Amino acid sequence: MKDKSERFVAVSRQHIKKSDSVDVLVDTMTGVQYLYAWCGSGAGITVLVDEDGKPLVSEELKRTE
Repeated sequence: MKDKSERFVAVSRQHIKKSDSVDVLVDTMTGVQYLYAWCGSGAGITVLVDEDGKPLVSEELKRTE
């Protein structure tokens, strides 16, 4: 399991090209998952959602205290 002491943790990284990658980040306060994409000189971030449009939540990484 990833360290919950940090607010955001990266749970996966995929390199698309030499300098392009996508990461899945988790906000450990809420458990909400985000997709962060870095392509060349630009970047973007968006919340990941399920088939009903609700945010994906990682209960494993969500703080309970």
